[in-house]
Amino acid sequence: MHGESFLPYGKQNVTEDDIQAVIEVLKSEWLTQGPAVPEFEESLADCQGSLHAVACSSGTAALHLAMLALGLKEGDAVVTTPNSFVATANCARYVGAKVIFADINPSTGLIDPKSVARLLEKDTERNIKAIIPVHFAGQPADLPAIHALAKRHGAWVVDDACHAIGATYESNGQSYHVGGNPHSDLTVFSFHPVKHIAMGEGGAVVTDHDELAERLRLFRNHGIDRCDFINTDMALSPDGIPNPWYYEMGELGFNFRLTDLQATLGLSQLKRLGNSLQRRREIAETYRRLIAQKFIQDEVIPLTLRPGVNHAYHLYVVRVDFSRCGVSRAVVMNRMRANGVGTQVHYIPVHLQPYYRRVSPTDPWDMQGTEAYYSTALSLPMYPELTEADIERVVNELSQALRVQPVETASGEKVKEDKQVS
Repeated sequence: MHGESFLPYGKQNVTEDDIQAVIEVLKSEWLTQGPAVPEFEESLADCQGSLHAVACSSGTAALHLAMLALGLKEGDAVVTTPNSFVATANCARYVGAKVIFADINPSTGLIDPKSVARLLEKDTERNIKAIIPVHFAGQPADLPAIHALAKRHGAWVVDDACHAIGATYESNGQSYHVGGNPHSDLTVFSFHPVKHIAMGEGGAVVTDHDELAERLRLFRNHGIDRCDFINTDMALSPDGIPNPWYYEMGELGFNFRLTDLQATLGLSQLKRLGNSLQRRREIAETYRRLIAQKFIQDEVIPLTLRPGVNHAYHLYVVRVDFSRCGVSRAVVMNRMRANGVGTQVHYIPVHLQPYYRRVSPTDPWDMQGTEAYYSTALSLPMYPELTEADIERVVNELSQALRVQPVETASGEKVKEDKQVS
């Protein structure tokens, strides 16, 4: 590593202000179920331009809550992308629904509306009740197109924006925030440490639907209701006033609550979101410029930017022609790591996971875009603290790692190192 610090593909940014904010909570009367959570929810809703924000314990919990709030169940089906973390598909399985995978556009990594349309056309019995597009890497998917398809089919849209807080897109000449738009019913965010807002763990669902927001809150807290009582003889005193100890569990819910510690950290980090987004976009532009200078004939190309979007750049993904370069992806990643640069692959296609091969078998012919993307994808370091020198180092290390280096055999013969394509 030549004495240089290691550059991971992503990491959290925690400042002294963040630390002091959490210390204040530790000194307060509330560690959980206190005032910080509703304050964070209000700030998040304002930031995204939505009426409601319901915070919870993780992005996975937020996806699960979305399925519960919509009332999805066994016999229903959900369409989503295989280019995501497994949680995006798993949330449908948690409520017994079937998962159907749509293909992606390999140049963007985003769900392909044409593939979604084909799946909806085949669904003559209208079993598909929801579509979950993912704003992969921080770039908004084509929500207007997906929303139009969903509404014609009578399905909900739940967009997974775990990568994309602060991203925007245009439709009919107007700009919309992801999560504050008319093109989805529920929008899900994650506050995992490598995300824009790092809360250790945490998530949220934002929506403009009053009833869905109430159901999200109900399922977040064990299914317990302290207002609308069924057993009124138990709930009310003789003068009709609710008994102070009384509550009812009307649904089978979960403990998906967020703590005040996490919410306070989120409030502090939310104040820096604009600066984080700006810096990430500057880093992306530097990567794009240096890659164009360093590599020729499409050996390495960044993902394509869709027109009219403002990318949030949770990840910076490039597509690498490993076959043409004569070296496998594993070798490239290991070489870069040995020289102090971390990389990652986002993602192993969910439809190829053993579980989904069993429960949602997919014809490889229908996933050509996904598998073409996966064979070339590589995520480079992306976080606001990266300097210009760091970015140059990453690009240089990638260039070095892609060179086929001769190795000497026991007989002294020089051969080229691993040419197998990952």
